[in-house]
Formats: sequence, structure tokens, C-alpha cells
Amino acid sequence: MKKLAILGSTGSIGTQTLDIVREHPEAYQTYALTACNNAELLIAQAREFRPEVVVIANEAHYATVRDALADLPMKVFAGADALCDVVRMSEVDVVLTAMVGFSGLRPTIAAIEAGKNIALANKETLVVAGELITRLAVEHRVAILPVDSEHSAIFQCLVGEGGNAIDKILLTASGGPFRKFILPEMAGVTAAQALCHPNWEMGAKITIDSATMMNKGFEMIEAKWLFGVMPEQIEVVVHPESIVHSAVQFADGAVKAQLGVPDMRLPIQYALSFPQREVLSGERLDLFALRNLTFERPDFDRFDCLRIAYEAAEIGGNMPCVVNAANEVVNLAFRQNRIGYLDIARCIRRAMAEATFCKQPTLDDYFASDAEVRRLVAAYCDAPSA
Repeated sequence: MKKLAILGSTGSIGTQTLDIVREHPEAYQTYALTACNNAELLIAQAREFRPEVVVIANEAHYATVRDALADLPMKVFAGADALCDVVRMSEVDVVLTAMVGFSGLRPTIAAIEAGKNIALANKETLVVAGELITRLAVEHRVAILPVDSEHSAIFQCLVGEGGNAIDKILLTASGGPFRKFILPEMAGVTAAQALCHPNWEMGAKITIDSATMMNKGFEMIEAKWLFGVMPEQIEVVVHPESIVHSAVQFADGAVKAQLGVPDMRLPIQYALSFPQREVLSGERLDLFALRNLTFERPDFDRFDCLRIAYEAAEIGGNMPCVVNAANEVVNLAFRQNRIGYLDIARCIRRAMAEATFCKQPTLDDYFASDAEVRRLVAAYCDAPSA
């Protein structure tokens, strides 16, 4: 039985991970559950799954969680440092990192340094510090198993291929809710429209990132580090049906793809059970019911955030960290109706031009860069067109 520490158990990935634990109680035990702000759901999860440890990152909710679970034999902690402490516990076998954004970096590093295998759903960890993370994983002999559906698909295509050369990765994207919008229409779209993803049910932040295609740009950077390829070897393919989850083209021209219905439980379970495949309940792909599979090239003019991600990957250094921090700030500002949709890319580009650049950043440099950019972009959001 694998003992899991689930970082971000109340989010979309975390709750679906617990669905898998329900289906396979003989295979997985929830040793630790953590959340940032959703104390009510964390309490409910703790009462159902009876973990040994519960962490609420926002210390303002500590008393609420502690008192609600006082009758149960479990330890309750609070604060960001507690997240790092829990992943180091000797009993933990696998750490599933489902926290949103930059906040997932420090506990992921702590888990790797403690020798824990990582089921990675927090793409920002590799976007911000991919070189550092991959080096640490090698040093500590830790497996990083991707949970994103696209990266899981690529990983599944590579299993059994040994050292066979990759020609290119075909990274699929749904295109989001604005795939057919022309640029003047996109200027007036609202956060409510952007939060209506056509295929996937995700958290608010990642849903907005999908609408801007920044999420796909970040997935490109993540794929660079996960699979050891260059950005020019990663081709984004808009595939609105979300049936082909991604593909790999090899040196001989052969293309392997992984197909399935849009269900995040499959890549989550594969990361947890690898190299085995366990039974998973749910809908199956019916090829006879498919009328068409559509593939389009992305429009970099309408989705400038995708172009930004490629530029950041090419520049390297701390530039992906700059882009990630800027994006987190403007994503929230857009959801709060403080800036417009097109201001998202404008503010990120301004941050790229004005933030301190570091070619060979240390971990401290990443944290300093993140803090600097958040201050800069918070000011931009007051006058985003300036």
C-alpha cells in the first residue's frame, strides 16, 4: 500500500485523487492532506479518509480545522513550513503536488530532497525552476511522474521506447472558449466567459490560463524539462475534441498518441500506479461514436501568451519565473475584473522588459524574482494600458 501526501487535496486534482483512493482503498492510504484556504472541505476529507496528518497552509484557519478534528487521532498543523515538514515524513511514499502556482515550489523541493517520488500536477514548479528541479531529482534518485493529461500522454507514449530519439512532441490543446474569436472580439471578453471551458472541469486559475493559452505555454516549458527536448521540438496542436491527449513523433517518422475521454482521473491514477495499470471506472472511448477529430495550428497573434512562453523558454534563466509570477498576478486581476483580457499579455510583456534578469539563478534568485515581479505587476494592474 502506497502512503500518499496530497498537497492541495481540496482542489480539482486533489479531489479526483481522492476518488481514486476511494476506488482502490487496498492500494492507497492518505497519510497527509493539505489545503490552503478551504477549511470546510479539508475537514470533511479528513473525517472521511482519516489521514495521520492534516495541514492548513493559511494559519488564519488553523483553529477552525484543529477544533473540528479534535475528536480524531490525527495531527493538525498550519503554515507554509508545515507543508515542507509533512513531505519529509518517513512514512510518506509518494507526494502528489496539486497546489496552484509558485507556492508549490518549496514543498516539492523538500519532497525531492527527502527522496520521495513526485506525482507532479503543479506545472509551475518546472516552469519556474526546471533546471534545478530536474538536477535535484537525478541527485536524489527521485521519479517525477507527470499528472497533467498531456504530459501523462507523452510519458505513456515513451514507455518502452528506451533511448529512441524523439523527433518532436505534439502537445495538444483544446483551444479554450475563444478558439474561434477574432482579436477585436477578444478585447471585450469577460472572466465569466473565460471560466467556461468547453471540455475540462478545472480550478479557476488554470481555466483562465487555458483561455489565454498560457497554460499550454507552461506545459511546453514543463515538457522541455520532463522529456529533455528543446522548445522547437514541441509543436502545439489545437485539438478541440480533447480525445488525443498528446503524441510523440520519433526519428523514423512514426507517431504514437494516447487517446481517451477527457477524464483527469486516468493520468492521476497512472502516475500513482506506474508501471502498473489499475482498473478505473468511468466512461470508455468509443471510436465508432467519433464523427471527426480536428487539428489546427495555434494562432500566436490572437494568443500572445503562448508566444510569450516560447520566448521565455528561449531566453532561459529566470525569465520563465518572471512570466509565471506576472501571470499569476494578472490572472487574478482579470478574474476580479480589474483588467481586461488583452491586458493580461500586455502586463506580462512589460514585466519581462522591466524585471531583473538573471541568467543562472539560484533558488534564492527565484524567490527574489517572484517577489519583485509581483510588486511590479500589481502596480501595472492599476493602469494596464500604460
